[in-house]
Amino acid sequence: MESGRILAGACIAACVTVLAPAGFLGIAATAVFSTDLELTSCSQDGSSGGGSVLIDQQPVGADSMLIARTIVTVVMQRHLPRRAAVIAIATGLVESNLRNLDHGDRDSLGVFQQRPSQGWGSRTEILNPVHATNTFLDHLVAVPGWEHLLPGQAEQTVQRSGFPGRYGPREPQAAGIVAKFWQGPDNPPPQPNPGQQVEAKTACPDQDGGNLPPPGGFDPRKLPPGYRLPTEPHQARAVSYALAQLGKAYRWGAKGPEAFDCSGLMLAAWAAAGVGVPAGTTSQVHAGRPVAGVAQLEPGDLVFIPGSLGSPANPRHVGMFAGSGLIVNAYDETKGVILEPLTAWQTKVSAIRRVAPPRSGPGG
Repeated sequence: MESGRILAGACIAACVTVLAPAGFLGIAATAVFSTDLELTSCSQDGSSGGGSVLIDQQPVGADSMLIARTIVTVVMQRHLPRRAAVIAIATGLVESNLRNLDHGDRDSLGVFQQRPSQGWGSRTEILNPVHATNTFLDHLVAVPGWEHLLPGQAEQTVQRSGFPGRYGPREPQAAGIVAKFWQGPDNPPPQPNPGQQVEAKTACPDQDGGNLPPPGGFDPRKLPPGYRLPTEPHQARAVSYALAQLGKAYRWGAKGPEAFDCSGLMLAAWAAAGVGVPAGTTSQVHAGRPVAGVAQLEPGDLVFIPGSLGSPANPRHVGMFAGSGLIVNAYDETKGVILEPLTAWQTKVSAIRRVAPPRSGPGG
């Protein structure tokens, strides 16, 4: 994903959608797609993480702000000092520009460019920013006196970079980013339950959703008889992960494991398949490769509709095609992660993106 193409923030959580071939459903072979996706932020200055912003005289893209929001929220959940969030954000800025990269030097991956071969976790774990942040913080708090080290020293102790001088200069920008999201005291007292949910502040209220009428006679949390997963390994892992989340809660900005928003479910599902995707809907709409129409859908494809706040030119809701005429998505706070039929989405589809790795050989 090229950061230069990230023009605005994702205000809506990404929902996972499972779709079926057009011929199977007897529907039109193509959908109406916008030819020019106009991406806008939910706040003019992007202060919530909803758009590109300028911090410490340096631009920070919308997708990067969403990753930053996740990092700060994890730090708050663990009741760590604000200093931990600044260190983590500074590290992410240096290593990936706060992007969920699925490549890097040797086997480095993700926001912090952690390496599976060096014990940072599996590819699947590292490509989920929540897990990657927790792993970084585990290493950070094990450094004696980490809170009082000079700028850049804590980052270098954790990362062991060949370029140790890069981290300190990014701390002013990191502090500015943390200020957008931090709640509570800078040094919160330890809590017995560090896993409790903490809501990061945002100017983007949770008003998104599929904005489609509920289908009659359809069980939104139950797979139909005879459903089979796709046979391609990456698709199978992504789709099976998404389907395993049926019934879980919807929460804006959540990427699992107990709650998701629509884009968070997409990110986590494809991380389970070892594929990194951006953090928000308006960034995911540029991920991977475009798909011409519904007739060309394959399991795992990301399917975008306007949702309750978007438009055909600015889709704000996303789902994953899984086959058998189904869409699995984190719908909204009232419904959580559910299934919907493709027929309910068919006339609303604005874009389809394929993030699965290209297949080799004929038909790849």
